[in-house]
Amino acid sequence: MGREVIEIGYLDDKEYAAMGFRSGLEIHQQLDTRQKLFCNCPVGLTNSEPDMRILRHMRPTLSELGEYDGTALMEFKTRKDVVYELFSDRTCTYEMDDTPPFPLNRQALEIAVEIALLLNCRIVDEVHVTRKQYLDGSIPTGFQRTAVVGVEGWIPYHGRRIRIAMLTLEEDACREVSDIGHTITFKTDRLSTPLVEIITYPDIRSPLEAEEVNWMLGDLMRATGKVRRGIGTVRQDVNVSIDGGDRVEIKGVPRIGYHRALTHVEALRQKALIKLKAEFINRGIDAGSLKTEHAKVNDILRQTRSPAIKEALEAGGDVIAVLLRDCAGLFNYPTQPDRIFADEVAGRIRVVACIDKMPNLVHSDGVQKSGLKDREWLELRNSIGAEERDLIALVFGDPRDALTAAGEVEIRVREALEGVPRETRQAFPDGRTDFERILPGPDRMYPDTDTPPTPVARELVDRISSALPELPWDREDRYLRLGLNAERAHELSRSECSMIFNAIVGSTNLSVRFVADTILQLTKYLARQGINHEQLGIEAWREAFELLEQNVVCKEKLVDLLEGMAQQPGRSAIDIAGENGFGCLKVEEVDEACDEVIKKWQPETDISRAKGTRYLVGQVMRQIGKRYPGKAVKAKIVERLKAMGAENG
Repeated sequence: MGREVIEIGYLDDKEYAAMGFRSGLEIHQQLDTRQKLFCNCPVGLTNSEPDMRILRHMRPTLSELGEYDGTALMEFKTRKDVVYELFSDRTCTYEMDDTPPFPLNRQALEIAVEIALLLNCRIVDEVHVTRKQYLDGSIPTGFQRTAVVGVEGWIPYHGRRIRIAMLTLEEDACREVSDIGHTITFKTDRLSTPLVEIITYPDIRSPLEAEEVNWMLGDLMRATGKVRRGIGTVRQDVNVSIDGGDRVEIKGVPRIGYHRALTHVEALRQKALIKLKAEFINRGIDAGSLKTEHAKVNDILRQTRSPAIKEALEAGGDVIAVLLRDCAGLFNYPTQPDRIFADEVAGRIRVVACIDKMPNLVHSDGVQKSGLKDREWLELRNSIGAEERDLIALVFGDPRDALTAAGEVEIRVREALEGVPRETRQAFPDGRTDFERILPGPDRMYPDTDTPPTPVARELVDRISSALPELPWDREDRYLRLGLNAERAHELSRSECSMIFNAIVGSTNLSVRFVADTILQLTKYLARQGINHEQLGIEAWREAFELLEQNVVCKEKLVDLLEGMAQQPGRSAIDIAGENGFGCLKVEEVDEACDEVIKKWQPETDISRAKGTRYLVGQVMRQIGKRYPGKAVKAKIVERLKAMGAENG
């Protein structure tokens, strides 16, 4: 069976179109509110030691139609001990499901309405809170409270529209501390932080578009100035499918820069799984004809030198052989770069059986890497009646875990008969993914009877509509018309510095290019000094640049002035400049310094004539400090040298 080696090498748009590539985004962005969504606890993370820990176990519940959600059943099989770390200044009895929810956070609702309007969504008349089951332990209640705020929106993208299915307002989950074996630990400080989720339709046609659209949506939300910033405040899920495949959700992508590789590799993975399905068909294997058997083989491998199996047996565990008739070679089928179908199976075992020490699977398609001797494989084959065309998979661990793992081997192979399973996958920076859970279905959603509907008044929508911020792409067009080049206009329009730029350009006659370049440079420098430009406020920036325009402060001292204003909030720029000598020298003082330096200049001994101008400017600047623009000093030196007939350099 000939197989292509899968490598990361991006395709062109026509090739993605031929595959039927489709992608949609689900972006979760925390809102910058004072309190959490359904209680009065303050928003914010903590690094302090927890005040209390509690242990819980999750179990699935029936939906309104009397059915269980498949994801909930899968999580239940993991038999997890869920430990929550509690903080008295960050969590309350609501988060622990011991108190009904407080009224919906009004500040969060208004921010959600604003973002929905920027997305051209229709705003709902009433906000109805629903429950979304989460049995992975990340929410102590076992469900997340979420509510639709806007529907059927869009954003412009290269002459067409990316449609927005809906925007929801919901509470964030806990922060995971560790997940080892059957114990998972969470911090509850992030729990119930308000966030919005933007869900697009699958209108994205290539991996590059997935990255660009994500940037656009992020820029739009940041334009409000009402979303939280920093690591962990925004997370993206990306859905991918191709013709013949199915929707796969890559969960919790931490950086937008990962999207292109992740969506590209997922498209290739689905293409490979479709080919694997065809190989099963070629062998005459379908759901009805697939034959599997399980057998405990502890005695056969009691003396093995395979490190993983030996460790499991010495700890009192079991080794179970799963026999897959007519499947020899299929575990070596490539699915991702440097990944084969056996890795897909191992991912299921890691998550569902909680056997997370790798390797957790040994198979007869990888005899050389198994750690077993040829005679051990021969004895295994003879004991379970396996032929050369059959595949043997060995799983090992705690007896209950090993039994669960054996079941997952069969489940994943049966899924392969159908092609691409609908599942959620964990993202890695190199573009590869691993199994996280099966994709939830509609049975996980049901109404929240604890929270009454919240009306969204027309007056509220009109008030927010009348004060919407400028969209980043509209701002970029305006900056281009002002005279900024394309690169600078794009950078500034997406930056929080744009508000500073707007204020300074509106109150001074300084060059727009000079203002843009100076602001971007200074904010980066100040950030490295631990000073956020927001500490200063727009008025402080405007005051500093007005002094610059009036020649009261020179450019070289502008950063010192801003640092001084950050350290002495409330004091005027002119006072700080005067006290610290940040002001420009008078022209007469500069002329005097230039004359004095030239008078003392001895070019034959000081420096070669070829570098005379630079030397003299340096001498003047060393004498006057940064209290006068360097370019102006150079002009004065050049003028004097010309008059002497001695200009050089």
